[in-house]
Amino acid sequence: QVELAESGGGSVQPGGSLTLSCSASGSIPGFNGMGWYRQAPGKEREMVATRTNGGWSNYGDSVKGRFTISRESGWNVVYLQMNSLIPEDTAVYYCTLYALDGSTHYWGQGTQVTVSS
Repeated sequence: QVELAESGGGSVQPGGSLTLSCSASGSIPGFNGMGWYRQAPGKEREMVATRTNGGWSNYGDSVKGRFTISRESGWNVVYLQMNSLIPEDTAVYYCTLYALDGSTHYWGQGTQVTVSS
């Protein structure tokens, strides 16, 4: 079992920045990816950004150039630096950890991000 602890959500004005962090503990797969998905009210959950422990990153089209994902080397901690936030970024952000072979997929409880003037 894997536990994911998220932090860093909150409210910010348009154009502002926030950083989310997520720490994983437990029986973590050796080859894995960590990242973030988000779900806005009335919408499907969408991929925001992921990064494997081998260093490959992937971003959703709507956040490219504004968000940056990073991982601490040797630690199962992932960060999401969110810049130039817009109201459309308002959602619950979920941390995720998954095995690269697709065998397991874990989710955090979610943290709210609200972008509003």
